Amino acid sequence: MLTRTKFLKQLDDMAALLGRLGDKAASDTRAAGLAAAGDHGAETGILEGRKAAERLRGQIEGLCLDIMLMQQPLVGEDLRFVSASFRIVSDLSQVDSMTRDVAFIFSEMPEGALDGLGERFGSMAERAAGMVERAVAAFCGSDEAAAHAVIDADDELDAAYAQAEARVVELIRTGDPSPASLPELLMVAKYFERIGDKAQHVADWTFFRTRGERMLTPGGHVIPSEEA
Repeated sequence: MLTRTKFLKQLDDMAALLGRLGDKAASDTRAAGLAAAGDHGAETGILEGRKAAERLRGQIEGLCLDIMLMQQPLVGEDLRFVSASFRIVSDLSQVDSMTRDVAFIFSEMPEGALDGLGERFGSMAERAAGMVERAVAAFCGSDEAAAHAVIDADDELDAAYAQAEARVVELIRTGDPSPASLPELLMVAKYFERIGDKAQHVADWTFFRTRGERMLTPGGHVIPSEEA
């Protein structure tokens, strides 16, 4: 059985590793926005950064398992922190995977295919990256107010996606500039919207950590309070 001092250090180490994985996910999301603006270096950086993300994921998952096996009984908020951390790694890893998909799409896209959508994608990327950063910080700091703010911010990203979708549909109708690339552009917009959803999920684990309950349904909707 671990001593309490060593156990608390492991929890601190896990929070630090989660912060690093969250920072990488946010950084890659911003880089995906730069890729939309034609930054080929950003594309390359995302595509080559897979191993770093996998190492961080392995470290966190290994630490979670060590704690669960060695620290018994694990109860209350400590148990919820460890189990939620395990789930958050999955959410952040999916963000990492989506940014690589975006980078690959832009690496294969012909010049001029964006038709002004690059700036819109850059804005969506910045919104999504900020949500990821704030969500991880909220969870690690047990900050319910910050977690609520991340969940509420998803409405703005959803609206940005709807605007991007409308623009792409308009371009599909007119056949300008390159009809073959337009479905991929719609996919890019959806990826940024989905990254925001993943940030919501991460923020929602804050309430599980502090209260033992979630605020969101599986579909991402806020569960009405019994007082409402």
